Amino acid sequence: MILLLMGIISCCMVYLFITVVFRPSSIAMSSAKDSPEEGNEDLGSEEGECCRGIEHLELWGDAVKWGTEFRFNSSEDCCNACKAMCRDDGGSCLCNSWVFCGDREACGPRFGECWLKRQKDALNPDRRDSGNLVMWTSGFVFGKREGIVGLETEYGILRVRLLPDCAPQSVASILELLALQHCAGCHFYRAESRGSFWDSNGNHKKDAAFGPPFALIEGTFEAHGSMFRDIPKENCPTIRKGSVAWVGSGPEFFISLANHNEWKKDYTVFGSVLSEDMAILEKISQLPTSPEVWSNINVSVLEKPVLIRIRRINTKP
Repeated sequence: MILLLMGIISCCMVYLFITVVFRPSSIAMSSAKDSPEEGNEDLGSEEGECCRGIEHLELWGDAVKWGTEFRFNSSEDCCNACKAMCRDDGGSCLCNSWVFCGDREACGPRFGECWLKRQKDALNPDRRDSGNLVMWTSGFVFGKREGIVGLETEYGILRVRLLPDCAPQSVASILELLALQHCAGCHFYRAESRGSFWDSNGNHKKDAAFGPPFALIEGTFEAHGSMFRDIPKENCPTIRKGSVAWVGSGPEFFISLANHNEWKKDYTVFGSVLSEDMAILEKISQLPTSPEVWSNINVSVLEKPVLIRIRRINTKP
């Protein structure tokens, strides 16, 4: 048993060495000196404006509304009907998943059926079937105190609120990692503070450059024993302080330490760090780094990667 544990630890250390030395494609923004200065006004909760699902996926679960008697013309309407069954006090939702038949040809007389369901475990949904031959579209809905996962580090646990209504495929990928009960190989490898370009609230200072440093923490969710599937581009709101977004189609991701209006809407945002946990990110951003150049951009790479473990969070009051 001891030899087995030593072997596993050795493999993890070798993997970390390889991923740090042979860096995958990552964010390498220009300093954006020629970008127009944008205001720092509150853009609102953009993630609340969408209601999306995953095509060719059928979720199982106890029916709250039977689709044979409950129909809509769009998956968005079905999704909103599920969201309407969430409690105003932030508690659990009576409906936490929905299944819609929206392909007229494939669905035939079942077109428009909207099945509202309740999963026994919102973070481990029961999948009935998936693949191109599946005619259903399914989605997740979390209450305000649900859908929060923890990124455990040696500096504390970052609680991330997932956004399934806007980035369902991204959230499904995170839930698959959560089900592994480990995230061996997942780590932060890049850390850059706000420097003198953004204030402590994340607002960009007038006439200041846009980096470097770029006010972000970057890492990877590429875990041993799990085949990461590329994430298609989903909802791309303006990056705000605390936003968690993919670099390209993943598994690389970043957490922003500032409001990045200058990045427009280029990145799929699938979560946000709870404000009370931002101090942990600030601590990581101050760790020792070494300068490197990626795609002609100066970046700061952590001298010692920060390991990540994805875990459940008890959100009961």
